[in-house]
Amino acid sequence: MTAQAAPSGIDTSGGSAPLPKGARTVLITLCAVYVLNFLDRSLLGTLAKPIQESLQIDDAALGRLGGLYFALFYCLIAVPVGWFADRTNRVNVLVLACAIWSGATMACGFAANYPQLAIARMTVGFGEAGGVPPSYAIIADTIPPGRRGFAFGIYNLGPVIGAALGVAFGASIAAAFNWRWAFITIGAVGVIAAVIVRLLISEPPRGRYDTNHDTAAKAPFWPTVWMFVTNPVLMLMALGSGATQFVTYGLGNFAALFLGREKGMSLGQIAIWYSLVILIGMGGSMLASGRVIDRRTTVTKSAYASVPAMALVLAIPLYLAFVWAPSWPLALCFLTGVNFFNYFYLSSAVALVQEEVRPDQRVLSSALLLLFMNFIGLGLGPTWVGWISSHFAAQGVAHSLQAALYTLTPFYLLAILLFAWLAGLLRRERSIAP
Repeated sequence: MTAQAAPSGIDTSGGSAPLPKGARTVLITLCAVYVLNFLDRSLLGTLAKPIQESLQIDDAALGRLGGLYFALFYCLIAVPVGWFADRTNRVNVLVLACAIWSGATMACGFAANYPQLAIARMTVGFGEAGGVPPSYAIIADTIPPGRRGFAFGIYNLGPVIGAALGVAFGASIAAAFNWRWAFITIGAVGVIAAVIVRLLISEPPRGRYDTNHDTAAKAPFWPTVWMFVTNPVLMLMALGSGATQFVTYGLGNFAALFLGREKGMSLGQIAIWYSLVILIGMGGSMLASGRVIDRRTTVTKSAYASVPAMALVLAIPLYLAFVWAPSWPLALCFLTGVNFFNYFYLSSAVALVQEEVRPDQRVLSSALLLLFMNFIGLGLGPTWVGWISSHFAAQGVAHSLQAALYTLTPFYLLAILLFAWLAGLLRRERSIAP
């Protein structure tokens, strides 16, 4: 039996609105797919050391694999996929995407050299481009306004659980067998999951919580793109999120390698302790940020930006302490706090974009949000850290990766300034509203 939003007649009065029948099944299933999405994505960073040793590649090459090569496909394909999903069955798009990225993850395990691994990673990015934007729109048409912040917080537990399981299972499988079996095993699980998703979820009606919405409307491609890039609220949110992701992906793709190389952790220790840090820090952030956003935005819409800005202010000293820490237990304590405050932006960005655009523009707008923030963060963050680490190493810097991670600090400041700008804009919009 498929789970789908209930027909009309649901109370939509903000945070007190009941969830329609099947909404929890939809939300949990979409979160599970997001878990697989990030589980596959996080394997490269988790298994960086054995991959480097097996294929004889340096930090710069590793950074391009997890950054630029992946993001080129992930970001650019997400836009046409979003446009297509806005016009067709979003669940089918999600299922096909899951099957593609999972099969490509298995191919990573069979790669005999760097070019083969690069092609496989590009294909993973191609598949994952069809995962998140349709899911955002499905949630927006399943969960009533006033409860979406927390719903997106639950959905965004996917990266948390996926990253934690990627570390735990990936490192454990690699320690017991080798890094290749980690990719093959987890990819096979994803292929099976794609079939299960199609059985559990059916397409919800578009715009069911939006008044005066023409359900037959199909948003045109270029006018929707133009609407997004000329809307200062949407662009500031995308750029602020991108600057934040420059830090989170730059750190995330090299954290396991940093903990092993600079802090002396084994793969077994990383599998247990680093995965717990991700689960506690990032997981707590997703749950707390969703609640805070839902409550604060009932008072002022500027909370969509001011809350992430304040969280990043608190994250900066903890991040510097993490990079400096002389032992791995102390480093992980600081990293837990970093992961908690680093991710307040995500639920806020998704909820704001979903509420700012028409229902028929939601998937494409989500894809455009991901295009900007992921090309900046996912594409350039790991690429920068890998390149600057190799550059420092060539200059004789003893702890090149540690020095490279310090260079991410200015991007915290940039993100804070962009979110502060957005908060001011949202306050002014409210003050002039009729």
